[in-house]
Amino acid sequence: MATLMIRNVDAVVKERLRFRAARHGRSMEAEIRSILGNVLADDDSAGPNLAEANRQHFAPLGGIYLEPYPPVQIGAPPSFDP
Repeated sequence: MATLMIRNVDAVVKERLRFRAARHGRSMEAEIRSILGNVLADDDSAGPNLAEANRQHFAPLGGIYLEPYPPVQIGAPPSFDP
């Protein structure tokens, strides 16, 4: 398990955390782990990737179709032989 150190926590925040931990019968450290776990379990900020976001955005308008980019022929790789 990883260790985190949090510096410069406001005194009021620390005191509220202490009361909250006592209310739940936990140490402040256990309370912080619980808070972080709950917040990150509900985290939906990842969301769809850009292509999926565009698809969802344009779906009500009938969708979007992008023609595939035409293939480009590439030449032979450079030779580094002397």
